Amino acid sequence: MTEMQSFVVPARAPDVPIRITGIRTLVVNAEMRNWIFVKVMTDQDGLYGWGEASLNWKTRAVCGAVEDLEALLLGRDPRDIEQCLRILNKHSYYRLGIIGATAISGIEHALWDIFGKSVGLPVWRLLGGQARNKVRIYTHLGLGDMRSVYETFDRGALRDKARQVVSRGYDALKVVFIPYGHFTARIPERRQVGLLMETLREAVGDNVEIMVDFHGRPASVGAALQFIEELTPYRPMFCEEPVQPGDTEAMRQVTERAGCPIATGERLVGFKEFEPLFAAKAVHVIQPDLNHVGGILEGKRIAAAAEHAFMGVAPHNPNGPLAGIAALHFDVSTPNFVIQEEMSGAVPWYDDVVTTPLKRTGSFWEVPIAPGLGVEINEAAAARHPFKPEVMHTRSAVLEDGTIVDW
Repeated sequence: MTEMQSFVVPARAPDVPIRITGIRTLVVNAEMRNWIFVKVMTDQDGLYGWGEASLNWKTRAVCGAVEDLEALLLGRDPRDIEQCLRILNKHSYYRLGIIGATAISGIEHALWDIFGKSVGLPVWRLLGGQARNKVRIYTHLGLGDMRSVYETFDRGALRDKARQVVSRGYDALKVVFIPYGHFTARIPERRQVGLLMETLREAVGDNVEIMVDFHGRPASVGAALQFIEELTPYRPMFCEEPVQPGDTEAMRQVTERAGCPIATGERLVGFKEFEPLFAAKAVHVIQPDLNHVGGILEGKRIAAAAEHAFMGVAPHNPNGPLAGIAALHFDVSTPNFVIQEEMSGAVPWYDDVVTTPLKRTGSFWEVPIAPGLGVEINEAAAARHPFKPEVMHTRSAVLEDGTIVDW
């Protein structure tokens, strides 16, 4: 397919076998990052599925993983999603890390798209049905411009960019203005963070939610808590990833002593890496990325366990449009969903490449009704934005004495 088409559910008996005939990737450079679209083809005329497997700075590795995994699913029925996932995970022999899990996630999204199209239903219907009638969303400074997200430390620029977001109808936004640090936080750095948060709250008022992404930059519990102390008077919705992922006890200590909700999870892969957080009641909100955890089904398992641990779910998604629509179907059907990160309109030609039912009213997405994920890709338009190496923001994650720190 080279032009954007509207999918029409083909007439077929429910017991007619469907077989996967091929899986391929389509890379679209969206200026500050690459989107990796995954297309799964079948032996039924006009029946295919789209997913997304975007992973910053790992584009070629993920595309290669998709290509390697393709052989495991050829001839399989794409509607047998559980079985396909077991094959991809168990027959890979070596346990898959973030690159393999991201490749599987993109494939799995496309399988759900095929399944929904084959029965004429939106994917959220197949995930348990409707748990809400609209989905709350938030965006970033710069409305998709990654330089604004990661490089806004000036109070005037922060104020202007925040007001721009609110003027577009959003009532929730996220910022990243925690400085690159080490095991302690210097007094001027702490005061600067407090001033930035004060400026932001004054700019947007009390009716706009603010989330602060620490990006795991503090190297200790103590440093993280010093910054959180500066933020709490201005009532953040949550502070995200205050310490590096993987140390459940450190995260629990931060959560126990912080004066605001704490969130984490964007860099965790699969249920097993989330499980210690649930057992320790280590956070208030989890943030699985459906591009990276292994897909929508794994995300549903994670969300169900989180609900039993009294945790909300706010899926991570700074990725492309197919990732957004996969998250939307997940959000519609997940009872303990809180709020969704989104990057729609990240580039001026966003709507030239993809058409989706991501219909925004204020700070909410509407519930989609089209079969499958409801996505169509204009492959000719996508081809006009081929792969390019992404901007490496990490070069700035160096202290003045040359110490390399977490980005």
